[in-house]
Amino acid sequence: MTSALDGVRVVDLSTTLMGPYCTMLLAQWGAEVVKVEPPGGDPARYIGDVRGTGMGPFFLNANRGKRSVVLDLKTAAGAEALSGLIAWADVVVHTLRPDAARELGLDADSVVRRNPRCVAVAFRGFGRGGPAADEPAYDDIIQARSGLADLQGAGSDPAYVRSALADKVVGLHGTAALLAALRQRDLTGRGVALEIPMFETMTAFNLVEQQGAQVFDPPLGPPGYGRTASAHRRPYATKDGAVSVLIYTDRHWRVFFDLIGEPGLAEDPRYRTIRERTQHIDELYRLVAETFPERTSQEWIDLLKPHKIPIGPVNRLTDLPEDPQLVATGFFTAVDHPTEGPLRLPRTTGPTASRPGRDWAPLLGADTETVLAEVRNDG
Repeated sequence: MTSALDGVRVVDLSTTLMGPYCTMLLAQWGAEVVKVEPPGGDPARYIGDVRGTGMGPFFLNANRGKRSVVLDLKTAAGAEALSGLIAWADVVVHTLRPDAARELGLDADSVVRRNPRCVAVAFRGFGRGGPAADEPAYDDIIQARSGLADLQGAGSDPAYVRSALADKVVGLHGTAALLAALRQRDLTGRGVALEIPMFETMTAFNLVEQQGAQVFDPPLGPPGYGRTASAHRRPYATKDGAVSVLIYTDRHWRVFFDLIGEPGLAEDPRYRTIRERTQHIDELYRLVAETFPERTSQEWIDLLKPHKIPIGPVNRLTDLPEDPQLVATGFFTAVDHPTEGPLRLPRTTGPTASRPGRDWAPLLGADTETVLAEVRNDG
C-alpha cells in the first residue's frame, strides 16, 4: 500500500525530543528517516528506565520507524559520509546550536547550497537577528520566556507545565512547515531553507487566545483569556473523586442551572451571554466548584451526558491503557521489539504507514553499513 510520504528521504541529525518528534511523524507517515547519531548515541536513549541497551522509553516513543547511522562528524570519514547523505536526502533536519551548525556547514542555507532540491530544517532556540539568536534553549527556558510559566502560575509563583510542551509544540509546527516546504519544492524544483525558532513559535502559539485585548493598538485592555485564567478552572471535586466538565454555550448553562435547581441564574445579567459570563467567569466557576461535591462523579456524568454537556473522567497516566475509548479504537499498538521485547506504543494520528518490522526505534548504529552502501549505490 502506498503511504503519504513514500519516496521522501529524511536525514535526521536532531536529538532528544523536538526534532525527533517531528521526524518520527514523518516516518509514521511513510518517509524513510535515517537518524544520524554520534558514537555515544542520542542522549534520549538513556532517559528513564533502561534495560542497559540504550533503548529508554523516551527514545522508543520519539524514534519509531527510523534507521540509525553512527557518524563521528569531527572526522574526515564522518564528514564525507554526511555529505553523501545530504546529497541523497529530500529533507535534512537538525537541532544544532547555530554556531555549531555553521561550523559543520549544516546551517539551513548551507545545506540547500549543497543540495539545491533539499528542504533543510534547522530548529533553534531563538530567531536570527535578535540579541538571543545564538543562545542555547531548552523546553523550560522557552516555557518561561514565552509567558507560559506565568500563565501556569495563575497570578502566583510561575510554574512549568509538567510536560515537555514547548518541545512537542515546536516540533509539530516544524513538521507542518516542513511539509509545506516540500510542496513548495515540488512546485518550483528548488530547495527551501527553514529555521524554526522555539521562542517565537511558542510565543505565537500562546498568544492565539492569550494576547486578548492587546491585539489592538493601543491595547483595549489587559492580555489573557479570562476563562482559562480563572483559578477555579480545574477538574471539579465530587463526593468520591473528580470530573472534568465544560459548561460553555448559552444552552449548556441554561440546562445546568435547571439541573441544580437554580433556573433563575440563567436570567442573571452576569450570566446571560458568553460575553457577560466571560467578564464574571471566576465567580461562575466558583459556583460550579461549590456545587459538584454534592454528587458522585458517576452521578454527575449520568446527569449531564444526556444533555450533551461535555463531561468526563480525570485519568491518571496509569489509567490510559484501560480507558474504554482508547481500548475500543485500538490506540495502543502492540509491537515486538527485537531487543526490548513486547512494547505498547501510542498510535500516531494521520495516514500511518503499514511497514511490518519498521514500527520500532532502532538500536544504535544498527543500519550504518546498509544505509551508507545504499547511498553510495544510489549516487
